[in-house]
Amino acid sequence: MNIAKTDLQRFSGRWETKRLGDIAHIKTGSKNNEDKDENGQYPLFVRSAIAEQINSYCYDGEAILVPGEGGIGSIFHYINGRFDCHQRVYMINKFSDDVCGKLVYYSMVLQFGSHAMQNTVKATVDSLRLPTFKNFSFSLPQDIGEQRAIAKVLSDVDGLLNALEGLIAKKQAIKQATMQQLLTGRTRLPGFSGKWERKRLGEIGTLTKGRGIKRDDVSSEGLPCVRYGELYTRYQDYILKVRSRIPPNIAATALPIKKGDLLFAGSGETAEEIGRCAAYLGEEPAYAGGDVIVLIPSGHNSIYLGHLMNSSIVSAQKARMGQGDAVVHIYINNLAQVQIELPSITEQNAIASVLSDMDSEIAALEQRRDKTRAIKQGMMQQLLTGRVRLSESRICTDDTDYAD
Repeated sequence: MNIAKTDLQRFSGRWETKRLGDIAHIKTGSKNNEDKDENGQYPLFVRSAIAEQINSYCYDGEAILVPGEGGIGSIFHYINGRFDCHQRVYMINKFSDDVCGKLVYYSMVLQFGSHAMQNTVKATVDSLRLPTFKNFSFSLPQDIGEQRAIAKVLSDVDGLLNALEGLIAKKQAIKQATMQQLLTGRTRLPGFSGKWERKRLGEIGTLTKGRGIKRDDVSSEGLPCVRYGELYTRYQDYILKVRSRIPPNIAATALPIKKGDLLFAGSGETAEEIGRCAAYLGEEPAYAGGDVIVLIPSGHNSIYLGHLMNSSIVSAQKARMGQGDAVVHIYINNLAQVQIELPSITEQNAIASVLSDMDSEIAALEQRRDKTRAIKQGMMQQLLTGRVRLSESRICTDDTDYAD
């Protein structure tokens, strides 16, 4: 009898070099930012990584969208459906029948950036022109089946990354809601019912100011340090591992900090973010630069305080105390007047443990996401250059007769 079997054979066809202008139609959109509608039902691709919304569409189908300004060679969108785009966003569509558009998208993600940077038009803002897109060359298999197979593998990895991003966002939202309940006393953990005390920051520890450490002083070697700008860009609520280092001679002029100290940004761009805080939890002594205000708490849980200092209730007080326009400052005497509600140290420890466990779960998901991104990057470098070939499934018939 005849039995159908699946035979896996590696793709082996030739690859060829294509010029983007020869295999697709390229033009810019016609919309402006003023055309967006936050309640719109269609995506409006603008000059950023985040698409806006719009209530009308001019295009319906498969396309790649790349900004001609802003994020040169680093922002790419793929869509197969209804959409519209900004007048400075290039739309690549109407692909040749022998070309898989999704594979072109991945090839651009991998290779277009370096090509774009070599061909930008230098003006007030670096920008890309139509010839830069048309002259972009890349390799792809002649077999449309292999093209689609590569695109499918990479799309599956994107699906995993999107799922991880969604799960991370969900866990972060749950943590935020938990903080709003636990840090205000609206919800109490089992076994706790005592009254909370109102205190000023100046009453729970000693406030002092960092000093020294210019941007040019920072390197990847030497003694650990924290600069005020890093409290906005690198750290959130607490610091387990310091990323910046300074030589010993610079450290001698800076303020020493130790495990448990709270660090506040004394300068910022807006009142809403002034005084961003992180508790230093590193095991090794470190140093705080200028425009960092340091609180050395006494008898309180620093992880709890690190979360509390960035809560909406405390942030609103810090915002009212901020001074300045172009650059906002908050000073020690003002920060010392911030009022907080504090439970017992035992309850602080319990709340800190809950929040730390949630952070650990989020960190594990972020680590998995980052590892998946790295794997995807390696896959792209191998699959989009032909160094590694996929296998194709072929159905073959076995004519062997088998007796009952």
